[in-house]
Amino acid sequence: MSRTYPLREQGTFLVVESTGWDRRLPVVADGKRLIGHAGAVLLRRCADRTGLTEALAKVLPSSAVAGWRDRAGLLVHLALAIVLGASNLSEAEQLQLHHRPLFGPEASDSTARRALAALDEAALAKIAKVRARVRRHVWGLLHLRPGGFPWLVVAGKRLCGWIVIDLDATVITSASKKAGAAVTFKKTFGFDPLAAWCANTTESLSMLLRPGNAGANTVADHIAVLTDALAQIPGSSAAKILIRVDGAGATHGLLEHLEALNTTRRTVRYTVGWKICALPPRLPAILPLPAAPPGPHPPPGRACRAAGPHRGRTRATPPTVPRAGAARRQPPGYATSTPAFPQRRGYTSSIT
Repeated sequence: MSRTYPLREQGTFLVVESTGWDRRLPVVADGKRLIGHAGAVLLRRCADRTGLTEALAKVLPSSAVAGWRDRAGLLVHLALAIVLGASNLSEAEQLQLHHRPLFGPEASDSTARRALAALDEAALAKIAKVRARVRRHVWGLLHLRPGGFPWLVVAGKRLCGWIVIDLDATVITSASKKAGAAVTFKKTFGFDPLAAWCANTTESLSMLLRPGNAGANTVADHIAVLTDALAQIPGSSAAKILIRVDGAGATHGLLEHLEALNTTRRTVRYTVGWKICALPPRLPAILPLPAAPPGPHPPPGRACRAAGPHRGRTRATPPTVPRAGAARRQPPGYATSTPAFPQRRGYTSSIT
């Protein structure tokens, strides 16, 4: 199906297809009819060539009524507008208006609002299945490229065969009192969505929109986002998956859920953050003290006399804190320069 629309600059007509707009598209350097944000062309072509636009068109509403805006193209262009920096539907409309000579007539902000409001749970489930199917195709192409699939490198070691998922919340500020906006834990005003990202490909796998005052360590939210993320990973039922969460994931409910994800076919490993305000009583037994270097050493916390030109002055020796194995204090050696810091604030440690 093709449509025609007038080009105001030349007064002629151009035939545009839903996924064939880039046919016979020349790239010239004559300085005429310049269009900014030319990278949007590559993103739109990527959506078309991978089958995303066509697959969305099959699950979204359509109509043959004159003036109907294709919902699949509308969603794709809203995604492009976000990439280009648009923060609301009005800015997205202006970007589409700027790209009209390339992509055809723009959809108004009211049309985009109606299209988004019509997406119920059933439509969102269909879109999620489309994204998973297209992602399987794209990841298959990544495996065939010369460099292969982008396996992550951690501490100089290449994690071949491991899919790494990062769970984290991101505070988004709001300039006005919009629906769901509230005071965040960072004393700002806005939203606190929770998202899951694939560290291998830097893709957004799933996201849960939450108000600004949403709990940081809500187990149900983490499990819901992680479940949707696993559904987006090709062959997740028989894969090696590493899940990384910050201190918000240090809850019994989430850790038990992560342990339960292991099956005879799937291997799940995880790392979460843990804020240590006081040294747990069992931690010294689990993490033994490192061997002390030879030479006389004063007891921890005692005062000793400094040698050299500052002789006669005293300085406090910081208490020794066990460090080894899976516990890492950030930043290393910080307690040496400020010995009272552990008692006042605690450390943020990563426990695997």
